Amino acid sequence: MNYFIVEPNAVIIAAAIIGLLVGSFLNVVIYRLPIMMKRGWRRDCAELLEISTNIPQEKFDLILPASRCPNCSHAITMLENIPIISYILLRGRCSACQQKISIRYPIIEFVSMLLAAVTAWKFGYGWPLLGALLLTWSLLAASIIDIDHQLLPDNIVLPLLWLGILFNLFGTYVDLETSIIGAMIGYLSLWSVYWAFKLLTGKDGMGYGDFKLLSALGAWLGWEALPGIIFLSSLVGAIIGISLVVLKIQNRDKPIPFGPFLATAGWLHLMWGESLVNLWIGL
Repeated sequence: MNYFIVEPNAVIIAAAIIGLLVGSFLNVVIYRLPIMMKRGWRRDCAELLEISTNIPQEKFDLILPASRCPNCSHAITMLENIPIISYILLRGRCSACQQKISIRYPIIEFVSMLLAAVTAWKFGYGWPLLGALLLTWSLLAASIIDIDHQLLPDNIVLPLLWLGILFNLFGTYVDLETSIIGAMIGYLSLWSVYWAFKLLTGKDGMGYGDFKLLSALGAWLGWEALPGIIFLSSLVGAIIGISLVVLKIQNRDKPIPFGPFLATAGWLHLMWGESLVNLWIGL
């Protein structure tokens, strides 16, 4: 007999608050992780070529150094680092030099909070909610990094793949066999498209990070979700890509990152996968 009953609204509110705090951390990940990776690549290349490098020697990771204004190096205090609220109180400017703070920071915090609340509403209290939140936040961070740098970091995508298999060891979202097949087909499907396009045109149609991301989504959601994810992400990507070119917002020769479309389609399947799979089968 279950004596431990959790009020659904309390779960949603708690998830929203945690999502707000995680959103603040995601801003750090989105900014610092690409820098960390590029420094690591430069250091590895310098060691391989046996040449010196001018990479800064100070410790730089997701924790150190403490957050500071990129314009005047003012150390951001705890009161200045409260998600969304601090941005409003500071009127979007550094308290020391009055340099404008990007509106993207509170937007990402708000989106993280909103997605967490919707996820909690869908899954309720339990292990599936924990996994769904981890997947949601990882997809959000990976998407923004891909938009900024056209890069899907292995540091996010590969752990995500193994986490999907781990959760599905216990049949959390799909059974283990469906999860493993999903990871295999997810990678091989886009890998095949990549090489077919390259052989026909001599150009790269997408990055290897896209293969890995779809593989991770296959590990979480199973192979049955993959056709719908590919169809939906390709459709939305084509519509947005053509619109950006027509409106002259995007140069037609500049590639558009595919990761955010995959991530969005994957999250929608996480939330409403059965309905979407039935829709694809019907179509």
